[in-house]
Order: sequence, then structure tokens, then C-alpha cells
Amino acid sequence: MTDLIRSACLTGYVEVARSVGLDPWRMLDAVGIDRRCLDDPDIRIPAGALRRLLEASAMAAKVEAFGLRLAADRELSNLGPIALVVREEPTVRRAIESLSRYVRLHNDSLRLHMEEVHEIAFISPVIMVRRPVPMRQAVELTVGVLYRILRLFLGATWKPRVCFTHAAPKNLEMHRRVFNTRVEFGSDLNGIICDARDLDAPLPASDPVMARYARQYLESMLSRPHLTTRDKVRELVWMLLPSGQCSIERVAEHLAIDRRTVHRRLARRGESFSSIVDAVRTEMVTRYLENPDRSLHAIAEMLGFSAQSAFSRWFRDRFGMSASAWRLAGGVRRVVQ
Repeated sequence: MTDLIRSACLTGYVEVARSVGLDPWRMLDAVGIDRRCLDDPDIRIPAGALRRLLEASAMAAKVEAFGLRLAADRELSNLGPIALVVREEPTVRRAIESLSRYVRLHNDSLRLHMEEVHEIAFISPVIMVRRPVPMRQAVELTVGVLYRILRLFLGATWKPRVCFTHAAPKNLEMHRRVFNTRVEFGSDLNGIICDARDLDAPLPASDPVMARYARQYLESMLSRPHLTTRDKVRELVWMLLPSGQCSIERVAEHLAIDRRTVHRRLARRGESFSSIVDAVRTEMVTRYLENPDRSLHAIAEMLGFSAQSAFSRWFRDRFGMSASAWRLAGGVRRVVQ
């Protein structure tokens, strides 16, 4: 079985490749990655093809830190639906634990191991491969992204040790730029070492209610051995709504079928694409409204509405009252049939 990874892993690839004199399209074609995946971060591509692309790009450009260049501007949002639960956890430790549990939804071949020994924490991403292959670029990209996520939580003054099992590059400029801390090569592990007490730091923006709901959603994704077309469409709607690109055409592309086939399969179960979108929005909006700090404008965007006025009309039609009134009433769910 082929391990797959979300094409969000290619964020910034075109720009980085061009900056070092490469033709990104030719490089993608050479390893068999469809160029169209650059337009949608949720399309899944073979993880092995990504590793080959990174190694081939580093070799062709003669840039040892090519993978790390890709990590330099990564954000938590690149993790897609996993970011929904990670950013809502109460502490850094809980965020890492959630990332460890759900990272396989982002990358089939990636695992995250965390161990604490004598008040020292070891956080190590492990790339699972079936045979020995060059992985320097994939390792540096992965550790770089992990470091950026943790630094986002712990602040610019956080100074862990960053470790790599491979030898040091000739030029350390990119490593100094990305990590801004002590970097060791020839180590026993790839990953990050820090004081265990650092992981007790609270995340001020955490929302326990949203974390619980997001966790339930991700758990359903983990336990999906036999998904129906309806289930798959519903998952895609969950992921695509916040991007404002939740269309039947985009969903059909993800499923590798045409829109007519999607309509036909849903109709067999008495469903339609619009009814699923409406149901997902209904489920999401009541959860978002429970957090009084989320503005109605932000909620409208998270539900994929192009304007708050469109959201307001939809909410009144669905619930028989305005979203503001729903909040004031303490979340009385009077759904209009």
C-alpha cells in the first residue's frame, strides 16, 4: 500500500525551486507529481514521490538545506484539519500529544515520538519507510516545521536543542536562520530536546469546547475503514468550508470522479451535495457560537460564506432567529424544519 501525504507539504515549493535556479514544473514531472496538486493542499500524493522530489531538487540545485528552506515559512495551518485541535489544547504538552495522535491524517508515513527522561523532553518525528532511501531533505523539512510550531507556542526566547543524525552541511546559514538556537549534527536522533517543564506552558487562545469537537471529528477520520461516498463528501466539506472553496467540482476532484457521479451516489442515499453542506454548517455553527470571543464575521468566513449578510440569512432560515439572538438565548436550538 502506498503511503500518502497531503499536498500542503509542497507549500512554497515553486518559489523555493525558482529561487535556486530550478524549473519546478520539470522537477515535479520527473517524479510523477501532478502539477494540479499545488492548487489544493488537501489532495493526497505519494509520500515517496515527495521525498524523491526534495532529494532531486537539493542535488540539482546543489543546495544542501533545500528541505529546510521549505520549512522556513510554514505555519500551523499547513496541517489542515489537525490544526483545529492542536491550537485549541490547553498546554503545549497536550498540543504535542494531539499532533502525535493525528499526524498520520496529514502524512501516512510520519509518526511523532515524545519521551521525558529526568526532566528532559525528547520530541522526535519518525519517517516510516519500507526500504533505505535518502531522507536528509524530508527530515530537515519535518524537524523544521515541528520547531516552528513549538516556537509559535513557546515564543522567540525559547532555546531548545535541535538534533540531526546526518552530518553538518558545508553552509549553516539556513539552519541559523530557521532555528536561531543550538543545532547538533551526528546526533542519536532527529528532533528537538528541551526542558520538560517548557511543555507545561499554557496556550492562551485554547478553547476546550472546540478542542473536544475537533477531536471527535479527527477520531472519526481515524476509524474509517469503509467510508461511503456520503462520508467522504462530508469529510471534504468539513475541510474545505473554511477555505471558501467548497464546491461540488472541488469535492469531485478530491474523490477522482466527476460531479455527476457524486450527485448520483448521494441521490441513492436520499442526499444531495447542498444538503450535506447545510448539515455540516449547522453542526459547525452551533459549536463556533459557543465561544463568545469569535466574531460573527469570523464565523461566517469559517463556514465558507462570502459575506456576513449571506450567513445571517442562512442562520435565520435554519434556526428561526438571528445568530446574536441565539447567543443571547444561551444556545437554544430551535431548528426550522
